[in-house]
Amino acid sequence: MDIKKNMSKYYKFLLYLIIIVLVNLVGVNLFFRIDLTSNNLYSLSNASKKAVSTLNEPLTINIFFSKNLPAPYNNIERYLHDLIEEYSIHSNNRVSYRFYDVSAKEGDLTGSAEENRKKAQDYGIYPVNVQTIDQDEAKVQRAYMGMVFIHGDIVENIPSITSTDGLEYKITTTIQKMNNKISALLSLTDKIKVKLIQSSSLEQIAPEIGLEGLKGLKSKVAELVNEVNKKTYNQLEFVYIDPSFQTISEDELAPYQRFGLQWPEFKKEDGTIIPTGKGVIALGIEAGEKSFEKRLLTQKLNLTSQGFQEQFQVIEMEEIKAFIEGNVDNLINIHDEIGYLSSHGTMSLSVSLPPQLQAMQPQQAGSLTKFNSLLSSNYSITQINLKDEEIPESIDNLIIAGAKENFSDWELFQIDQFLMKGKSIAFFMESFNEIQPQRQQQMYQMQQPAYLPINTGLGKLLEHCGAKVKKSYVLDESCYVNRDQYSGETPIYFAPLIKNENINHKLDFMSNIKELIMIKISPVEIDSEKIKQNDLKSFNLIKSSARAWEMSGRINLNPMMMRPPMNDEERKVYSLAYVVEGNFPSYFADKPLPEKPEPKKEEQTIEEEGKKSTQEEKEPEVQESKIKSAKGILTKGQPGKIFLIGSTEILKDNVLDEAGNSPNAVFLLNIIDYLNNKSDTAVMRSKNQRFNPLKNTKVITRTFVKIINIGGLPALIILLGISVWFRRNARRKQIQSEFLKKKTSKGERS
Repeated sequence: MDIKKNMSKYYKFLLYLIIIVLVNLVGVNLFFRIDLTSNNLYSLSNASKKAVSTLNEPLTINIFFSKNLPAPYNNIERYLHDLIEEYSIHSNNRVSYRFYDVSAKEGDLTGSAEENRKKAQDYGIYPVNVQTIDQDEAKVQRAYMGMVFIHGDIVENIPSITSTDGLEYKITTTIQKMNNKISALLSLTDKIKVKLIQSSSLEQIAPEIGLEGLKGLKSKVAELVNEVNKKTYNQLEFVYIDPSFQTISEDELAPYQRFGLQWPEFKKEDGTIIPTGKGVIALGIEAGEKSFEKRLLTQKLNLTSQGFQEQFQVIEMEEIKAFIEGNVDNLINIHDEIGYLSSHGTMSLSVSLPPQLQAMQPQQAGSLTKFNSLLSSNYSITQINLKDEEIPESIDNLIIAGAKENFSDWELFQIDQFLMKGKSIAFFMESFNEIQPQRQQQMYQMQQPAYLPINTGLGKLLEHCGAKVKKSYVLDESCYVNRDQYSGETPIYFAPLIKNENINHKLDFMSNIKELIMIKISPVEIDSEKIKQNDLKSFNLIKSSARAWEMSGRINLNPMMMRPPMNDEERKVYSLAYVVEGNFPSYFADKPLPEKPEPKKEEQTIEEEGKKSTQEEKEPEVQESKIKSAKGILTKGQPGKIFLIGSTEILKDNVLDEAGNSPNAVFLLNIIDYLNNKSDTAVMRSKNQRFNPLKNTKVITRTFVKIINIGGLPALIILLGISVWFRRNARRKQIQSEFLKKKTSKGERS
């Protein structure tokens, strides 16, 4: 019997072990995680799952991290473990990953860590400085925190991961970029040409100007192209052109002429005469009609026996490699194309200053450098001059930001028909043109800026679609407050603070945005009857508080001169931004088709006019054909989208952050993604917003909550203690009464 009992124990242990193994095997294949955070911060979004599930080839992720990092960096590696594991689970076994223990060079270094460190640097990952607190002293520690993605022959990296904020967005967009890049490279019909334009005529003057690096340049660039070709599926073709001996058309050589050298006839020290000549040395990368060029010579002043002389040298090969690799993505258009209207007085995306002056003034109040940089990370931006060209068919989304000049009917027709094709437009409207006073008047504060209403003609199109931007500014008591040690707190009423309760969270891409700040914004109105009549849908995205009022007519935005209205009837809630979508009706459906305006003719001299009139007399008269080509018009559009907001200040550099993590930046980028049918990407980006402001409650409510927090808990504990004391006392009395009854009953029996 004892033997059977012992054997049964072993059988049970073996059975339990088998069950544990089977449960783990099932857990590997049927993995799930419950994310209890409100914005699903610790689970993959649909965009991430889609990105890894549609991989064409296996993806390898190498993570290089130093051990024993201080807080808060020590939690990043743990978060990465969970995140990358979930990517692997949803990738259909196409994602594999590995963590490498890497220590900085000056730290304790094992043999494997040294090897991992070299491997990390080969992938372009270098240590960063992190601050540590040790024994009440602030110290700086060097640490590796980066990751590398290897997909086919393509390698991308995230060199520095110092926070978990937006990490999923960075990983997913990197995977999408690599997947799109492979598809784009494999679908190329013609190879990308890497052209080395090198005139052999430069060799005769090279010693005279100290030009080094010409010999062997052709073979070096060819080897470099072969090296890069391994990462681009052999889609690069090296082309060598010597304009001194080869026949090349002027059109083909024209982009490189600006990088040429020319010299007069001069005599060398040995008496040899070098004739007048010219030569070009440059590098170009071309695909179709798109091309990029680079100067291959650098100039510097060297001190010689004859004084300072200007000398030339060929740039480093690493710089040439970076130029080729960096422009392959731009040539194959792996990003979706987006249009930006650059005419009609709109805000400029790039600063119109030379590079040396841009470095001196990197952040100008009116520039859109940060907005341009944030957009360029996911989209290929094409600037459109509507006065000279039509909107390309390849563009699905157009941004019009702060137009100030009038649009002709032909230009409005182009915008109208663009919308009729089922595409989307983002209107950042400016209601007033701010005219600054002269510098002298501004210095002595003699005159405030003048605000003149802007009428460009875009309002006709918008009103036809059921939307309108009013010629006024919204001022709000719920606003940004400037705090200064001298003047104290100054409310900036024209910078409304949009609280959580005034943001439309019903739309997924707006769900996690809790607070925004607007500047010089005009109210937006919707014509509900037109919206309903045209079967459109409108969504109010943000609105002011109930303590807002309107400034129109004579505009004065001096904070010292603004006071809230005394009458509460003048205050109300104003809508500030709308999205309208559906099948829009054409503004030109019942109007004559506008003709394209003729280009302005330049003034001609009397002699030229005479020659022209003589030629016209000699030329035979040509009768105009009665057969005309049909001019089509789309009167009812396919499903499109319009975003409308009455401010351009929110696009400027002084409002946005470079990383794109602030609520304002996320709001703008999510709008653009939504208009380009990338709602999943917008949801993924906005879920990292962790700012959770408290609700604005009444004074009575706040006082009541304070009393409960301060005195409520102690009072509750006292009441609980009293109730326990009463229960124990009652129980004691009950027990005593039971004993008394038993004693009484025993006495009676006896």
